[in-house]
Amino acid sequence: MMPKNLRRYKTIQLNPAHILILGFMGLIFIGTCLFMIPAATKDRHHLSLIDALFEATSAVCVTGLAVVDTGTTFTLFGQVVLLVLIQLGGWGFMTSGILMFIVLGKKIGFKQRLLLKESMNALSIQGVILLVQRVIIITLIVEAIGAFILAIRWAQEMSVGKAVFYGIFHSVSAFNNAGFGLEPDSLSKWVGDPTVNIVITSLFIIGGIGFFVVADIFEKRNIRKLSLHTKIVLIFTLVLNIVSTLVIFGLEYNNPATFGSLGTTDKWWAAYFQGVVPRTAGFNTIDISQMELSSLVYMMALMFIGASPGSTGGGIKVTTFALLLFALWAVVTNRDDVNVFKRRIPTPLVLRALSIAVSGMLFSFIIFFLLTITEKGADMSVIAFETVSAFGTVGMSAGLTPELSPWGKILITIMMFIGRVGPLTMAFALAIHSNKPKVRYAEEKILIG
Repeated sequence: MMPKNLRRYKTIQLNPAHILILGFMGLIFIGTCLFMIPAATKDRHHLSLIDALFEATSAVCVTGLAVVDTGTTFTLFGQVVLLVLIQLGGWGFMTSGILMFIVLGKKIGFKQRLLLKESMNALSIQGVILLVQRVIIITLIVEAIGAFILAIRWAQEMSVGKAVFYGIFHSVSAFNNAGFGLEPDSLSKWVGDPTVNIVITSLFIIGGIGFFVVADIFEKRNIRKLSLHTKIVLIFTLVLNIVSTLVIFGLEYNNPATFGSLGTTDKWWAAYFQGVVPRTAGFNTIDISQMELSSLVYMMALMFIGASPGSTGGGIKVTTFALLLFALWAVVTNRDDVNVFKRRIPTPLVLRALSIAVSGMLFSFIIFFLLTITEKGADMSVIAFETVSAFGTVGMSAGLTPELSPWGKILITIMMFIGRVGPLTMAFALAIHSNKPKVRYAEEKILIG
């Protein structure tokens, strides 16, 4: 007979949500330890535990929020550690793990494929290993092209070695939607530079639309044959980017603190950059803290929507947002089914989209509420902006993050983690799971609306 305590131990099983969360926590733990090494900082004094944890979480969760200045605080070793964490975090815990399996020639079993499916939000386990290989190849090629172009551009104003490192660092950071930069004012020096604007935005847009979309485009090469997922992502991304550019241009045009010193062309570049960046990466070419309140509110909406599933971005995802709009239209037009491009969306998928949005709002409100307690002197709008930025793993800051209290740093750290693993995944992990009920109760309606 097996001892009772051993039998109880053997019944403990981790579901995919638990494993994914533990995997990301493991990467964050390693990063925290490395950042606390004196060699990681230029003054040779290691970061405090809370600051190291914050930076590691921000890197692994590809957020970009920082409590210390990256360029002046970290040594080359520290910056390389940051870069590696960004890359591994962008790929995701399971993708990085599968890469090691492939390199070592290990067999990838059903359990690993199932975890990979959950990690990448894939519809099935079929073809996930091939997808991982494509993800890695696409990532390295796109990042290499971006780094090469940026290095050539920056070699005009800095040494070749520094330009190459700047190119690599910003290319990896942009493609993975991390938003970490090596300058104290991010990319403000190049607010009107066409090369920097086009390359950086192209990188985080490609990284933000998701590997499924990129692979589908390369495979189909015909807009009519593209999957419904790809069509929705491309259409909504294009519409949101165009509308956001026009909105930011209009709201900030007469703001002397942001657009005041810029010419008309530079204003358009700034509006374009700040219009497309909130849904994915955390770079900025103007001072975010000086933007109009209306601009910040609009950007919070974009950050909450986020990027696409299977991408390096966060938020509830653009397909979730689109599905909610389609569901709303179906209700308004008194239709039983949610139809998109002559395809019917399954009801469980609509409910899942609603669950993701509601859980995202719930987690965001809880962290926002707690921050109003810990950050007594901060403006409520700034607290809200920082909270949503952390949830969307965007990384833009209205100036509060470097001034956070220790408890505030912990709360934002938690918010970044929830944003990266996904609010619904976190809810699954926290929920008490039980067997599917075998009884369906009698139906009864309640009043709503």
